[in-house]
Amino acid sequence: MGNNSEIRRIDREIRKTTNKLEAVRRGEWWPLTGRERRDMLRAMAGGARSVYKGRSTGSADDRMDSIGTAAETRLNAELNALYFERRRLLTEAKRDKAAKKSSGWW
Repeated sequence: MGNNSEIRRIDREIRKTTNKLEAVRRGEWWPLTGRERRDMLRAMAGGARSVYKGRSTGSADDRMDSIGTAAETRLNAELNALYFERRRLLTEAKRDKAAKKSSGWW
């Protein structure tokens, strides 16, 4: 019984992480970590400063893109780990079920 609740918990985490990943791809900030937000704000401030001085914002844009890409990579890795854990729990549950069946009297 404990296995099913673990699988449900993992499924919930997978849904949350998938939503976060989709939000990051849309350019939303809420799934970013504190450090990623701080870096993003720093890049924006640098871009604003460049605009004020009449320069190109290219490097600030690149920095913001790379922060977004890093967040996507982090969330993808998290998602892969969750899928791996779910697969492990399902295999374990099947093994337990097969062991119970074979230990019966028939």
